[in-house]
Amino acid sequence: MGEKIMEHTRRRWPSYAAVWRWHFYAGLFCVPFVLWLAVTGSIYLFRPQVEALIDAPYAHLAIPGPRASAADQAAAAVRAVPGSVLHRYQLPETDTEAVQVIVGKGQAETRVYVHPQTLAILKTVDEDSRLMRVIFRLHGELLAGTPGSYLVELAASWTIVMLLSGLFLWWPRGGGLAGVLYPRLTGGGRRFWRDLHGVTGFWVSAFALFLLVSGLPWAKSWGGYLKTVRQVVEGHPVKQDWTTGSAEELRRRAAMDAGTRAMMGEHAEHRGMAMAHPAVSLVPLDRLIATLGPLRLATPVLVSPPTGPGQPWTAKSDAANRPLRTDLTLDGETGKILTRKDFAQRRLVDRLVGWGVAIHEGQAFGWLNQLLNLLTALGLILLAVSSVVLWWRRRPEGVLGAPRAGAPAPAAIAFFALVVLLGLFLPLMGVSLVAVLLVERLVLAHLPGTRRWLGLA
Repeated sequence: MGEKIMEHTRRRWPSYAAVWRWHFYAGLFCVPFVLWLAVTGSIYLFRPQVEALIDAPYAHLAIPGPRASAADQAAAAVRAVPGSVLHRYQLPETDTEAVQVIVGKGQAETRVYVHPQTLAILKTVDEDSRLMRVIFRLHGELLAGTPGSYLVELAASWTIVMLLSGLFLWWPRGGGLAGVLYPRLTGGGRRFWRDLHGVTGFWVSAFALFLLVSGLPWAKSWGGYLKTVRQVVEGHPVKQDWTTGSAEELRRRAAMDAGTRAMMGEHAEHRGMAMAHPAVSLVPLDRLIATLGPLRLATPVLVSPPTGPGQPWTAKSDAANRPLRTDLTLDGETGKILTRKDFAQRRLVDRLVGWGVAIHEGQAFGWLNQLLNLLTALGLILLAVSSVVLWWRRRPEGVLGAPRAGAPAPAAIAFFALVVLLGLFLPLMGVSLVAVLLVERLVLAHLPGTRRWLGLA
């Protein structure tokens, strides 16, 4: 009777040893990426402080006389980068700081710091070369564009598997709290590292899983997957407040640049006919700023010119704490607000992603958010380091050191269903899992030496 019950259980969930093997192989792939993401993510957490430090020389300027108009400031920035057009004018947060204007040529954008009185150009910097922008791309795509985004997403997906399997292995199976909720610091050797690994994993797993899932909408594959599902469900093209990789951002820039240039030319194509229309003037900037000032929108506030005939000017709060963001359209002739859309008016999925991104970046609830994220990142680093120590101490000579495979067991139906669900939720992980299984069956099956080294024999 007992044997039947045990067999029934095995059919619903794999053995401890089987999950340990999944955990080992997932960790083998993920550990370098976990270290990379934890370090770069920790740096990016402090983007507001770092950028404030970088911009400090331009934050307290001597302005003895009247300020130049916003239109003249924007025009000076455009002249500073020959061939460029205005993309965004950033409203100054104080009366003594330099005005920051983003101008562009196609996909390239340059941030120009303009003295608000003399119109002197104080600094120009390529947007993609700014320090925290580089850290962002290192974190999200290894500075490798779309291939890097795929690789980071794949690592993040398998890290989710690694954490879930680790929680299964940690789950208390009798005994006290030592080694479960706190590490045993005596006893030395392997037990110390095992406790350090398991206990750290328990305390950081929940928030680490949140950070991994909340980062997926940025990823090229998963973000595109989400957008496709949304368009099918909602029945129309979806415009999201975030981009899925740098390639999409560059396409958005190019489209905006082309639209702005068309509006500033003498003619615009409309249904195959050349139609004359007046060039876009920068003069409306001043009346728009007068409208936006009293609204006290969360900073930074960016104002952009029309990108097509009959289109309005746009303004948006680009706050790092995304739930504070607001989007507006304005009439350039009168300065009046045409439409306003606050965060609370967005669709539920946009609000969920917005909150997730804000918390992910450490900007949702001040320094406590930054501290929580930093502690999670440090915990992940400790997890990665302790896993390498554990592996190195126990690995036999001449093999990789994977946990040994036991005798073939009945199919674990519930576990198999969970893997299928994970594969659907994380398509890139699902595809990679199928690819690994095919390689094992079709290639490694004919390489006994390699199988033995990998611990598959």
